[in-house]
Amino acid sequence: MKKLFAVAAISLLPFGNAMADQDIGCGLGSMLLEGQKGKPMKILGATLNGTSGNQTFGITFGTLGCDGSGEITSTEKLAMYIDANMDTLARDMARGEGDSLATLSEVWGIQEADKAHFAAVVQSEFANVFTSTDVTSDEVLNNINGVIANDASLAGYVLS
Repeated sequence: MKKLFAVAAISLLPFGNAMADQDIGCGLGSMLLEGQKGKPMKILGATLNGTSGNQTFGITFGTLGCDGSGEITSTEKLAMYIDANMDTLARDMARGEGDSLATLSEVWGIQEADKAHFAAVVQSEFANVFTSTDVTSDEVLNNINGVIANDASLAGYVLS
């Protein structure tokens, strides 16, 4: 219980975006592993950032080194987010809701008014997004892009 309280208290501190790691983004993992180097640390940080909704919380409230006001336009950053959250994202897409799906729509730049429709579309097209158990994050990104390109309401969000 003390650990949960400590994590909750830390997450409420107003950390700036400067703490976010360029490769793994913002969240608890970026804060705890700040200054660490190497792929194992980046993977651990990305895993910590993508679990338990802490990154979504940070983006929403501007804590944990996150700044929800920025816009991600880079397909590489989207692919990195998808790659770091593949299992959770697949589960959330299949359900049509969840923190990782909400964060994906945020990172993608989906406007608030279109988020529910985005979630419903990717849920209904789940088999066309996660085409196999061996699908890569790049393939998932391209598949989502193709799915939204075929939806009149979401076509404006297609990545070029």
